Amino acid sequence: MIVWLNGASGAGKTAAAHELVELLPESTLFDPELVGAGLRALLPRKRLDEVADPQDLPAWRRLVVDTAAALHGEVGGTLVAPMTLLRQEYRDEIFGGLAARRIPVRHVLLEVAETTLRERVARREEEAEDEEARAAVRSRGLEHLPAYRRALDWLRADAYTLDASSLTPRQVAEKVAAALRAGNGTCEIVQTPEPTTETVAAGILLFDEEDRVLLVDPTYKPGWEFPGGVVEPGEPPARAGVREVAEELGLRLDAVPRLLVVDWEPPRPPGYGGLRLLFDGGRLTAAAANGLLLPDAELRGWRFVTEDEAAGLLPPVRMERLRWALRARERGTTLNLEAGTPVGA
Repeated sequence: MIVWLNGASGAGKTAAAHELVELLPESTLFDPELVGAGLRALLPRKRLDEVADPQDLPAWRRLVVDTAAALHGEVGGTLVAPMTLLRQEYRDEIFGGLAARRIPVRHVLLEVAETTLRERVARREEEAEDEEARAAVRSRGLEHLPAYRRALDWLRADAYTLDASSLTPRQVAEKVAAALRAGNGTCEIVQTPEPTTETVAAGILLFDEEDRVLLVDPTYKPGWEFPGGVVEPGEPPARAGVREVAEELGLRLDAVPRLLVVDWEPPRPPGYGGLRLLFDGGRLTAAAANGLLLPDAELRGWRFVTEDEAAGLLPPVRMERLRWALRARERGTTLNLEAGTPVGA
């Protein structure tokens, strides 16, 4: 398994991680910071200047998963990863990728009072060798505090939270080890195997009485999504979508839904692409919408949104697919897309 020690800069994650490795049998330190250092050495300066933080690089998130999986396969046991992770979509991408590789994650938040964090930053700044080092300490320690405050609600809900304000690194490690033995911090994420070839996926568009479309928020990948999933071998796509809606939302559709769009998604490494189909699942009554259920391991939430609101939630490729699906629904037709663009019309 992987024990992910999260928290603000200055929370003592790395020091506690070294102590925890001594307490946990067959454990190894895995510092994702090294992945960022490697990318800083490998990527062109122009690309690095385009992001505020290495975590904003898709390559960093992918390499953290791949490196952790490779290291875990090499040494086995437990990996202890001390790393600040404040964006929920990045958590979804990384933890979901690990779950897809059948590597369970324990998420632990080391919460430290902001006054204590600022005191620690000040001490580190005094110990820094030169002005450049002092500026780096201030940047890492103070500039991330607003983002940390904004992230606290979801962090506390997702992770086992430990008040580490007045604890030594050893005491933190001992309390984390005890929490792990008690089963705390377990992330129940659906383990969707990564595809090894092109796939066919079926999504179902469901609407409320105001004609807003239903989106769901998966725990295992970034961004919002349509209800639905991958079509199993030998399974009719429309019925696969109906099955997924029943599994994800507890909603059983009475009729086979009408096809709105077929979109060919080109392969973009590490993805393999394939066919993406969207069906019209019809309009839900208020009572049916209020009866929707969520599996905690798979979906975090759902909401009905307008087309404009959807643009702020869906990744661009899914948003283009939705736009054309809505146009097809309005016209009572079916559209053939390639990479989100209609063809043959």
